[in-house]
Amino acid sequence: MIKKIKASTSEKVIFAFIIILAIFSFGFFFSIKNKCLFIKNFDPQEITFKDPDNIAILNVECGNVIMELYPDISPNAVKRFKYLINSKAYDDVAFHRVIKDTLIQAGDLEFGKKGSLNYAKIGTGKSGLGTINSEIDNPFNFDKGSVGLVRTKKYNTEDSQFFIILKDEPLYETEYTPVGKVIYGLKALEKIKYLDKSQYVLRPDFINSFYMLIDQ
Repeated sequence: MIKKIKASTSEKVIFAFIIILAIFSFGFFFSIKNKCLFIKNFDPQEITFKDPDNIAILNVECGNVIMELYPDISPNAVKRFKYLINSKAYDDVAFHRVIKDTLIQAGDLEFGKKGSLNYAKIGTGKSGLGTINSEIDNPFNFDKGSVGLVRTKKYNTEDSQFFIILKDEPLYETEYTPVGKVIYGLKALEKIKYLDKSQYVLRPDFINSFYMLIDQ
């Protein structure tokens, strides 16, 4: 007859500790793998906007980023931005330049499309529509969530590329053309992939879709 051996109190404590550690480790691994776990996804259909004609929804991996555009401040820039949004030109375009907690940049329609990325040229691509003039005369506070058009070192070279800042950048005022601000979903942008040692991202995240609220 085989006698059952009872576990000692210390053995029971050790076993319980191992189980708890395993559960914690699994949960930690899951949360690390799922970077969007605690990010709220805002449904624009459940929000009332004062000016729905100028609301744009950028959908990224972690949810919707809802922007309010300002045609009164930068009429030509917003017109170009809306045109590209409405033509679906930004869909599947890379966030090719990302600085952690500072800035994300996308909109290279020539070299930044999913499936045909050109790492040697990304950031220099054009839309084929030509450049537009800088609109920097109207007052605008470049605080966290502001959206602006990218330019070269020269003014009047804005095209399709845009940036969104993740912290206040007061020195951007009168330097860059604003097009709007993120009013919901900024946390989703903070999860966009970045590299520690480079502003330019290998195997970057992409824009899933970009559309105007009135088109839905």
